[in-house]
Amino acid sequence: MANPEFIHAARLMNGISVPLERRILAWLAARMPASIGPDHLTALGFVAMIGAGACYWLAGSHPFALLGVVVCLAVNWFGDSLDGTVARARRRERPRYGFYVDHVLDMFGSFFLLGGLALSGFMTPLVALGLLAAYVMLTTEVYLATYCLASFRLSFFKLGPTELRVVLAVGTLVLFINPGASAFGGRFLLFDVGAVVAMCGIVVALVTSTVRHTIDLYRAERLPRG
Repeated sequence: MANPEFIHAARLMNGISVPLERRILAWLAARMPASIGPDHLTALGFVAMIGAGACYWLAGSHPFALLGVVVCLAVNWFGDSLDGTVARARRRERPRYGFYVDHVLDMFGSFFLLGGLALSGFMTPLVALGLLAAYVMLTTEVYLATYCLASFRLSFFKLGPTELRVVLAVGTLVLFINPGASAFGGRFLLFDVGAVVAMCGIVVALVTSTVRHTIDLYRAERLPRG
């Protein structure tokens, strides 16, 4: 199999938590036991996302399972955020393998998370499906830009994966108090309202990113006149 030189994509991260998160991850990576490698952390993050979806599903009849969601989100952050840091700190990077496996598992993890929400009663199944579709569309655009422009964007509007986990965890705890929300003179499920807001944000990010990248590629590959 041909093994062409790999072009590293620039990681574009401007999330609110990035400066602090980098210091924490570097501290954790330096103290991680040698027996625990990046693959173990990736697997841990994936299992935690499945656990979060399962806890949402159980919370439909056992509300205290919502606490399990928060724990699983924290474990997912630990595994999903630390795997790459550990690989870089130990100079054991496998950029193509790591990128592919990490983001394929993110896709499956999102399916399990939103599937659990759809089964929980805290989010309407159709809304959960719409949010999943919007997420897949945005990530598809991001991965295409990574290939075509060597530019891998991990955050939009100062919000990245860590900020989204925090928002989701806070919203999950609010479900203990009130699973409903008032909007436009009506009463809706809190997570339905949150999902619609998230979908609107995703659509804006998708459209603006698509237009910008299309212009960049057009300018980079202008055809000669005549």
